[in-house]
Order: sequence, then structure tokens, then C-alpha cells
Amino acid sequence: MRAQGADVPSILGGPVVTIPTPFGTFRVQVWTEGATGVEHMSLSAEHQSDDQGIPLVRLHSECLTGDVFGSYRCDCGEQLDQALALVNRKGGTIIYLRGQEGRGIGLADKVRAYALQEEGADTVEANEQLGLPVDARDYQAAAEILRSLNLDHIALLTNNPDKSNALAHHGITVERMVPSEVPVREENRRYLETKRDRMHHRLLLAADYIDAPLRQS
Repeated sequence: MRAQGADVPSILGGPVVTIPTPFGTFRVQVWTEGATGVEHMSLSAEHQSDDQGIPLVRLHSECLTGDVFGSYRCDCGEQLDQALALVNRKGGTIIYLRGQEGRGIGLADKVRAYALQEEGADTVEANEQLGLPVDARDYQAAAEILRSLNLDHIALLTNNPDKSNALAHHGITVERMVPSEVPVREENRRYLETKRDRMHHRLLLAADYIDAPLRQS
């Protein structure tokens, strides 16, 4: 870890490289927070702005269980798949934010919250019973990365108004929110309903979804 100092930039970008994926090839850059050393990543495809001239952006919080292992307890892995497919097809940027596991509480506490959910708590109640914030994420680093990429007016791929409000607080203009809809599964139905009803996510909970293929093994 590094202490913040006058000569330490708040966010430092590394070299730009290309990475081929099952969803297509992306330009990738790692961004390091000067104060904490936490590393984030941007993945971009050539910007073909939408009809209103607004680049598409997804802020995706790290989720080991969903992104890597494909857990159906949440919708994170499938949202990431959707974003990769959509950005590859239409152009845009995904900011992959590390250090935000479990809406910012960390992996161990997320699994502790899972244990409480198996006893009947919803995802909000579980965090509260652990004495933890319902959502501890901060988007200042994301805003700084977007500014470094000259993306200060964006269309944000999200169902979560808090992300839009947080970016606005940090000087990024979200011209519109683009829904991120993935299939509702029996394993995550209550989780998604809780996000809709208690966390005010704009979820339709549609049964069908066509934009993003599942990752190929």
C-alpha cells in the first residue's frame, strides 16, 4: 500500500494492450489508485456512439463467485457477460472495479451474509445483521478513470440509480441509464426482488434475455 502524497497521482493508467476473449477483442488498461494501490481495469471496444452520440459505459463491481465461478446466487456474472457482448457489438467501455466484492464488504463477509440468507434473511437484512453497510461501494476511482478516458458524458449500463447519482457527484454526466436485464433464476429470484423492492434497482425481472451468450467453456 502507498500513502497519498503530493507527487502521487490519484489514479495512474498503465499501458494499453489488446485481449481476445469469447466476446471479441478489447483494448485493456489497468488503473492503479495512488492512495491504496487497488488496481482496476478498463476494457474498451471502438466507440460507435449511439444515436444521441453518447458512449456506452458499464461499471462492474468485482464478484469472484459470480464472475469467475458463475454462481446463480447473484446476477453479476451474467451481467458481465451481457456487458462484454454489448460493448463488443456496439462499442463502449467496461470499468471493472476491484475491491468491491459483496457491494464492498469483502469476500469473507459476503459468504457470512450468504449463511444468514440461508437462514431466511434477505441480502439487505444479512448485511445489517452483520453490522455492515448495505452498500459500501465508492465510485470516485471509476469517475477518475472515465475522465482519463475522456468519457465525461455517458450512457450507463445499469439498473442501479445510485451509480448514476454517485458519478454525477464526482462530475460525470450520465445522460441516460441503459437497462441490464438478465434471466431470473429460482436461485436468485429473492435476491433480485430485494434489489428491486428495497434497493430501488430498476428491474423488470424478465424471464427471457437475448443480448449476451453465456461464456463458452
